[in-house]
Amino acid sequence: MKKITNIGIFTLLVVSSLTIMVGTVIAPALSGLVKNLNFNFSPGWLITLPSLGVVVFAPLVGRLLPKIGSFKMLCFGLLPYALLGVVGAYLGNDYILMVDRFLLGGATVAVQVSVTSFIADFFTGEKRMKLIAWQGMAIELGGVLFLSIGGVLGEFHWQYPFYIYLLALICLLLVVKTLPNYTKKESVVDESNEAKTENNNNVMLIFYASLLAMVLFFVSFVTLPIYLPSTFGFSESVTGYYMAFISVVAIITASQMPKVVKKIGDGNTIALGFVFFLLGYASLAMSGSIIFLILVAIFIGIGFGFTIPLLNHMMIEASSNKNLGKNLGLYSMGVFGGQFLSTFIDYVSNDYAMIYSFAAVLAFFIAIGMYIAFKKSDA
Repeated sequence: MKKITNIGIFTLLVVSSLTIMVGTVIAPALSGLVKNLNFNFSPGWLITLPSLGVVVFAPLVGRLLPKIGSFKMLCFGLLPYALLGVVGAYLGNDYILMVDRFLLGGATVAVQVSVTSFIADFFTGEKRMKLIAWQGMAIELGGVLFLSIGGVLGEFHWQYPFYIYLLALICLLLVVKTLPNYTKKESVVDESNEAKTENNNNVMLIFYASLLAMVLFFVSFVTLPIYLPSTFGFSESVTGYYMAFISVVAIITASQMPKVVKKIGDGNTIALGFVFFLLGYASLAMSGSIIFLILVAIFIGIGFGFTIPLLNHMMIEASSNKNLGKNLGLYSMGVFGGQFLSTFIDYVSNDYAMIYSFAAVLAFFIAIGMYIAFKKSDA
């Protein structure tokens, strides 16, 4: 039976970082990019259209995964990810650019589902949860690096951030060299997973929690690149550094998440994450002070660290080996569907204080709803 080496684990974590990069890598340079491309739609679409692609292609990927295997699915995802990502810098037609960003989402969901399937197939119990936490940290570390690099490159030229997508080709080489091309029979089978029956209520609750958590988290990513330069005069690089700081907080939080879950339980941890989203957007709505921006970044980062990595692990635990591919596809639909829906926050108001107040109120009701729903689920 094949095993994943430490270098293979490193590869999985590096590849995981590409999933957040799909939209956010161009976020710090969004204002300059829209100006040079003469993009006539909401700027947030360029960030979140890949998310719509994920939602549309996730069911297909979930069905294909058991048939072709995680290794082939991952390879099939990484190549178009690189090519579709970089070509966006050269598409002058709005509609062709939007189709390109949409198809990029299809490649992204193939990457995300494959990586998580590797973790689910080769690790069990606490080690699996630990690796899922590491995966969440890797995703946010990718956010730190890519947001920072994207902001710096965007100051040199608006097209340069698109070249970061070519890192997927390096990841493809790592995958071929370090990961096993295996069948399900060769993977580590969790006998408790084999005995599980479908619990659609738990799976759908995790799906909705993932969707709503990413709506709230991504509100910051689609609004701050415009809000910070206009309100505080931030440059592309400073905007990138600030958004990267949110990711740093998320990394630290994700590393501590398993300890919090042991103390208060997974449902309470999820609800607590939404409370921190509430605090973040309430702080953003009430103050125009740069000092308050630090608190905002801390609260929103904690909100992510207590929700998305944990929900990923919970979806795996709620799945059997038979329905794992389908449920991981559903989880991807929730995460990236939330990213896409965050685009529509612009329609709430032209006043950012109103937008952030709305997000805070939404987080309040979701926190209460999640607390109740997970209590009933555990009963």
